[in-house]
Amino acid sequence: MASLNAYAGLLVLLLLASGCANDPQPVRFQGKALGTTYSIVAYGLHDGLTSDAVYKGIGQEVAGVNAAMSLFDPDSELSRFNAYDKTDWFPVSRRLAQVAEVARQVHLMTGGAFDITIAPLVDLWGFGKAQRVDVVPPEQAIATAMALVGEDRIEVRLDPPALRKGDPKMSLDLGAIAKGYCVDAVGDWLDSQGVTSFMVEIGGEIRTRGKKPDGSLWRIAVEKPVTMERSVQAIISFTDKAMATSGDYRNYFEEDGIRYSHILDPTTGRPISHSLVSVSVMDDTCARADALATGLMVLGPKRGIEVAKRENLSAFFLVKTADGFAETATGDFPQHETLK
Repeated sequence: MASLNAYAGLLVLLLLASGCANDPQPVRFQGKALGTTYSIVAYGLHDGLTSDAVYKGIGQEVAGVNAAMSLFDPDSELSRFNAYDKTDWFPVSRRLAQVAEVARQVHLMTGGAFDITIAPLVDLWGFGKAQRVDVVPPEQAIATAMALVGEDRIEVRLDPPALRKGDPKMSLDLGAIAKGYCVDAVGDWLDSQGVTSFMVEIGGEIRTRGKKPDGSLWRIAVEKPVTMERSVQAIISFTDKAMATSGDYRNYFEEDGIRYSHILDPTTGRPISHSLVSVSVMDDTCARADALATGLMVLGPKRGIEVAKRENLSAFFLVKTADGFAETATGDFPQHETLK
């Protein structure tokens, strides 16, 4: 797990928008959101819905999520909650309470592998909002940070929406779920405007709706988990679903020949160190897919696949082997084309 900007550019899920030459041309929107970028493609805006109106609506949704969940805006709800030094209920927006509730559910599902109270560890290891240090922290510092980690000490209330800390020094990091939630917010807004064919991508997290004009599904590419190049591992075709990917091969530092990933295990206080290098999860909502991908990534190849099978999750695992990458799909993850 890591902060919002640590995920920017981590995994690139590429839209393969090929089609017939006579197909209607899509309307495309690009911009910045939550420390990364967004790319949105929509077909067939109905009369009365201009591209300017869509761009404005997207901007409002992104701004709303940022105002609730940004770690880099000191006036955001999340920043103010983190700075709050009491343990009584802290009123928040419904957005923030909903994200915290999804995080709590995924925390339980993954046996604690996903934990939004991990902020002190993220900062300690240099992957938070502070300047990167790229130094392994001392054991005592890890233990001190771990004393403030524990999802069971954060309470969530949906009506009226509010959060409560078990320790006033606790703080939250939503970097592994906020982008997914923002994808959902934009997708829900497009749905509300009657847009029936679109793809929303924010920082590599995806949600699709409908089909392209030629009747084909949206084709999304999962990046090969290697550090020295940008290439495609597999192409997946789907619609009316969300997909999020977590991986550890882009954001890391090295010390004494050892690589330290930005994905931290909240149960040990240290970066993950196993052979699972990428997990993609498909779900009805991108927020849940985002959180699940990180939780399964933390669990590693054996326990992650076991949990995915037990919970009937649609997941796609890439495990590093001596011969390349071994693929495992669980649940009803769609058939895909592997590129060699």
